[in-house]
Order: sequence, then C-alpha cells, then structure tokens
Amino acid sequence: MMTTQAPGAPVAGVDEAGRGPLAGDVVAAAVILDCARPVEGINDSKKLSPRRREDLFDRICATSIWSIGRASVLEIESLNILHATMLAMHRAVSGLQLQPLHVLVDGNRTPAWDYSSEAIVNGDARVATIGAASILAKVTRDRDMLMLEKQYPGYGFAQHKGYPTAAHLQALHRLGPCPQHRRRFRPVAELLAAAAPGGCGDGS
Repeated sequence: MMTTQAPGAPVAGVDEAGRGPLAGDVVAAAVILDCARPVEGINDSKKLSPRRREDLFDRICATSIWSIGRASVLEIESLNILHATMLAMHRAVSGLQLQPLHVLVDGNRTPAWDYSSEAIVNGDARVATIGAASILAKVTRDRDMLMLEKQYPGYGFAQHKGYPTAAHLQALHRLGPCPQHRRRFRPVAELLAAAAPGGCGDGS
C-alpha cells in the first residue's frame, strides 16, 4: 500500500535509475511532495508505462520540490557503481531548495551523509515520495539515452536504454564501445580484453 508523508513534514524520497546498464550516467532523484497538491497514480516507475511515467513526471515536477543528481561514467569507473550511486543520491538531496528533516531511500542502504534517513526495501512501490523519485530518475535517464542514441547511432540506446540486451551486445561486438560505455562492466570489459593485443580476439 502506498503511503504518504504527514502534512508539514519536509520528508524527501530518493531513488535511482541506471545501476545495471552498460552505458550512461547513473541518475538519482530526490522529491519532497506537497501534501496540499497530491499527485494520484504514483507507483514504482517500473510498473508504469512510458506514457504514464511522462505524464506523472510533469505533474510531480509542477507540484513538488525536486532535484536530480548524477554520477558520470568516469565516476562510475573510478568509484564503482555502488559508490557512484550513493554520490548521485547525495547530489540529488543536496540540490533540493528545501533541505529535508528526513530522507527515505529506496533499497537496503543509505549514503554516508548527515541527513536523518532510512532505507526502505521496495520503497518505490510502498512510499509515495520514493515512488515519485523513481519516476523522475527513470524518465530523466531514459531521456539521456535518447540523446545518446543521436550522439552514437547504431547501438540502439533508445530501445534498450543501455541494458545488456542481445541487440545491445550485438551492436557492441559490431561497433565496439562508445565513450559512454562503462568499460569495467563485464560485457564491455570482456570485449575490450578480447580486442587487445594478445587477447583471444586478435587472431593469434
């Protein structure tokens, strides 16, 4: 059952999108909903159609305090995906115009920060503020991938959003990685290793 925050309590919900893909930034969103202007239909972004997510994105942005945080591919490579995700969440909360008294984070852990916070497993389907954050993060990242499709045509980013689908892996083998691919993620790393001198893909 989806729960909402108490009136007057500046509680932020936080969620991310993009931990599993092979390319692009990891994106986090932080949202403080306005209890006087409820948005109906908020749910885990994965349970909503793209059109429904877009509609809710606009309504959430128009009625709430929100912020987007990111960690780049370079930061993912240097920190690892878990720490890069925590960094993106930290940036999202820090970017809110109103600092929350409490932060609810989807998942089983929270970033190392000074905010009063708690992690809620499946929070994007249970808590409205987290569900709202999941929608903002997902739509923002999907839009990022549409831009990558224009920058790096041929990989199919608009369709698979960077996830390791069969079509994506085939494009990787055909084209090689682009600058926005995460080179330490296994399918990309294995491809690079095979293509390196002395690797199994050099014909020796």
